Amino acid sequence: MQATQTSMKETVQQVWNKRPIIISGPCSAETEEQVLETAIRLAKTGKVDMLRAGIWKPRTRPGSFEGIGAKGLPWLQAAKKATGLPVAVEVATGKQVEDALTFEVDVLWIGARTTVNPFSVQEVADALRGANVPVLIKNPINPDLELWTGAVERVAKAGINQIGLIHRGFSSYGNTEFRNAPMWHLAIEMKRRNPELPIINDPSHICGRRDILMDVAQKAIDLDFDGLMIESHIDPDKAWSDAKQQVTPERLGEMIGEIVWRKEDVNSEEYHAALEKLRQQINHLDDELMQILGQRMKVAEKIGEYKKNNNITILQTNRWNEILERAALKGEKLGLSKEFITRYFDAVHMESINHQNKIMNS
Repeated sequence: MQATQTSMKETVQQVWNKRPIIISGPCSAETEEQVLETAIRLAKTGKVDMLRAGIWKPRTRPGSFEGIGAKGLPWLQAAKKATGLPVAVEVATGKQVEDALTFEVDVLWIGARTTVNPFSVQEVADALRGANVPVLIKNPINPDLELWTGAVERVAKAGINQIGLIHRGFSSYGNTEFRNAPMWHLAIEMKRRNPELPIINDPSHICGRRDILMDVAQKAIDLDFDGLMIESHIDPDKAWSDAKQQVTPERLGEMIGEIVWRKEDVNSEEYHAALEKLRQQINHLDDELMQILGQRMKVAEKIGEYKKNNNITILQTNRWNEILERAALKGEKLGLSKEFITRYFDAVHMESINHQNKIMNS
């Protein structure tokens, strides 16, 4: 038994260090047969490194299926024994951590609904003290990098040395295409702040539907994410939770085979020389943009002086709408998306308001 435990710990360590890491399994463990069949069929694809299954499922409203509970943990043990693959589950309370560790779950993850609450994260972190288990931390539901960072810090202070991130998208007003808007810029910034932490993309929860999973998965790999977590079910349309976003184990294997796997670098002098030349062009253009933005703010300050002398409000809604419409039309002709133009000009507008506000109150 001791030799088996040691062997699995070595397997977990190999998986943790592997790139890319592929994690898959059902959104929810429903029956022992469903968990075992899913695991065996996933293992047969040869594309999966770790099994996942939801044992406890925090739901938005009561009455929905909230997970089978701790009685599903032995099913994961059986799946691990049948396939030789490590298993991972989501935990949200100290008791769930204890139960998962008792049943030798190999990797734990903290879900988005838990990450958003520092008290809950601290409870999980306290239960993890003394444990030797990797922990993945999903981004919080709301787009707040400080909450995500805080969760990482709390788990690290509990003595957990192997911590990873899961990007599963963010709730956002006006989002219609995705279940959770990816907001790639936030994931990229979190990756920039924590280059030592692996970051795994969760296309299932970003998309909410299986027809666009490949697009999101490919984009994540193009952005140098360290792996994917994709939900898989033996009969997705009959799943007890999140049926629309799950795929069969066989389709999961096909998807992984269809993805174009990129490298972060290549040993080619010609490539590096060409890239350096283009990057220098980018640097010069960025310098010019900064100069122009600085000049724009000086004009904004002069406008602020006129507004102050005539007791006019800083915000002029009609003028702002005019700027946005004009910019969107010009941007489209230049190949710039309306989404980018809106975000960019929002940032410029807020900086302009700040400059004018200083003038108003000086």
